[in-house]
Amino acid sequence: MTSIRIMHLADLHIGMENYGRLDPATGLNGRVMDFLRRLSEAVDYALENEVDLVLFAGDAYKTRDPNSTYRREFARRIKRLADAGIPVVLLVGNHDLPAQDKRASSIEIFRTLDVPNVLVGNRDRLHQITTRQGAPLQVATVPYPVRQRLLSRDEHKDKTIAELDLLVQQLVAENIQALAEQVDPSIPAVLTGHFSVSDAKYGSERTVMLGRDVVVLKSVLAVPAWDYVALGHIHRHQELNGGQQPPIVYSGSLERIDFGEEKEPKGFVIADVRRGHAEWEFHRVEARRFVTIRKDVRDEADPLAAVLETITQHDIADAIVRVIIQAQPEQEGLLRDGDIRRELGEAYFVASISKEMERAYRQRLGGESPEELTPAELLAHYLNSKNTPRERVDLLLQHAEEIFQAEN
Repeated sequence: MTSIRIMHLADLHIGMENYGRLDPATGLNGRVMDFLRRLSEAVDYALENEVDLVLFAGDAYKTRDPNSTYRREFARRIKRLADAGIPVVLLVGNHDLPAQDKRASSIEIFRTLDVPNVLVGNRDRLHQITTRQGAPLQVATVPYPVRQRLLSRDEHKDKTIAELDLLVQQLVAENIQALAEQVDPSIPAVLTGHFSVSDAKYGSERTVMLGRDVVVLKSVLAVPAWDYVALGHIHRHQELNGGQQPPIVYSGSLERIDFGEEKEPKGFVIADVRRGHAEWEFHRVEARRFVTIRKDVRDEADPLAAVLETITQHDIADAIVRVIIQAQPEQEGLLRDGDIRRELGEAYFVASISKEMERAYRQRLGGESPEELTPAELLAHYLNSKNTPRERVDLLLQHAEEIFQAEN
């Protein structure tokens, strides 16, 4: 049987503007253009390498209500694929969901206009798709599980948080198992989902996952019904099934969001799928580099010179850079920001120049610097320092997650 070549990508988050500046050529924030350029890289590859189907596993935009320009730029790139006869599956992720039930998701317009070769996966369902080469493929779509919908019945209102977590996990597992039972064993089948899986290693998306995130057991996905499992939601690229069939893969995000992803490769996955077997390969894209420069000057006679010398040892051209300096309190006045910024002139953006002095916060944060922690992590540290009960911490972080998403 001829294999079907699938491109799997996810977590684009168009609209991220942190560490950005205006791009004069487009009038958009330069960081927004970074994310769009990564999508263009993926589209170019698909068109030049005979990809048969594209699976986008959720989170097209940063917010639930992206502006018209962001929608236009995303649509332009998806249209290039559709016009070339490459079917595209757009899965609804948590960032694509509307704030209120019954409202349209941010990608629903493709479904409303019945755009040829574009399928919007807005509910748990098994689809049969004719790929670019004409071969059939079964695609099961599992969008981000919404707790409020799964637990809408009154019988759940008196359950504890732990009981509700277990119940949601069971309901999602039952839905996925029901899809597996519908699979025609003679036709290749893939599952694409936007959720967390047990054993996965998180990336920077933890800032919106520290509350009540739905976790699916890996054993629910590692079944013979699926030839490949294409996941979104976690930004770190990884394969969860230990090289066994079916591959259970997070493609990861296409562009770096913050320094938490500094060391992570970014890209998409190409999977060659046939019934009973899949082979896959990760393809890196030219994501914007993040560079952290650290220097301990506590024993330096000339701390500024030591910092400037350390900067010259790093490749900072077009990178987003932060400098973290450990110093004695009496050295702080010698570490002039203006001189340091001039040495960072080749950088695309200077995120911060922080000077860590010997202060009490180190004991409270276990040696971590506040500048390196996300708002959610800082809140968690604060609540734990007050000996807040674990269930109370989880509930407060859940509500904080909604605030952080609204702010972002």
